[in-house]
Amino acid sequence: MGSDSAAFKMNWVMAAIAGTLSAIIGAMGLGGGGVLLIYFNLFTQTPQTLAQGINLLFFIPSAIVAIIIYIKKNLVNFKLAIIFSLLGLVGALAGAYLACFIESRVLSKLFAILLLIMGALQFRKKA
Repeated sequence: MGSDSAAFKMNWVMAAIAGTLSAIIGAMGLGGGGVLLIYFNLFTQTPQTLAQGINLLFFIPSAIVAIIIYIKKNLVNFKLAIIFSLLGLVGALAGAYLACFIESRVLSKLFAILLLIMGALQFRKKA
């Protein structure tokens, strides 16, 4: 039972680290969901669609706190935020609808490809 307990504690520590990093990166507007999804894919057996759902729910409180701070610092352009929010809503509906028809294994591979493309684009970007 001792090794099971140690494994459970390690899993809890890894989950706490992944959650904290995701919240920090997400609050900076850098897409912390990538960290959380990578954690779910590499360290747990969570199906991709379930991982995505958990990720979306996780970011509601993180986003609320970040929005409050950004608004207090006058760092929000409300006109653009509303436009992008509406467009994001349409994209979220389309993505959630499409995710229901794509196998979890394929969805996971598509996410990995997206991360590779984004990483490669970052190398090409001028500082």
